[in-house]
Amino acid sequence: MSNDFLLSSFPQLETERLLLRETTLQDAEVIFAIFSDPSVTQFHDLDTFTSIKEAIAVIERRAKRFERGDGIRWVIIRKQDNVLIGSCGFTWNSQEHSAEVGYELASTFWRQGIMTEAVSTILQFGFEKMGLRFVIAHVMLENIASKKLLEKLGFHSQGIQKQYTFFKGQYHDLEQFVLKNKKLSE
Repeated sequence: MSNDFLLSSFPQLETERLLLRETTLQDAEVIFAIFSDPSVTQFHDLDTFTSIKEAIAVIERRAKRFERGDGIRWVIIRKQDNVLIGSCGFTWNSQEHSAEVGYELASTFWRQGIMTEAVSTILQFGFEKMGLRFVIAHVMLENIASKKLLEKLGFHSQGIQKQYTFFKGQYHDLEQFVLKNKKLSE
């Protein structure tokens, strides 16, 4: 099966304040610290981490997803001090030339415009380099900050999908947001 999204190497992206790079096993302790914060995992489909093994498993899943051409996840590094503060990336649907975006940020860095900067950079990469037609995001209804981020980036709500997914022992309603590639819709 040919995959349009198979990249020969992991692309490193840079913004004014951030470096987006591949996750490595050396990042395990910081990833564990981020995902062991209940405020970070509150709206995530992962349980709050209690073991470094969970962070290692996430890193290995991300690497396998990239190797298969199913997706890409960058860690977000603050350039001023070389500190890992979160991640963002895509899971691709190669048949539709679309992707679903996901992200998380250490809570001490919330409301500083960091995720806006990081996600707008990967969206540009997705549309310009990968030829994505559109990007979707699914957000828990209570996650107001994420909804505001998506709207700021130009996403539009497509409505609420009832009982869309099951995690943390229950079904969840999710709001779906979509951003179309403007160049392809002109």
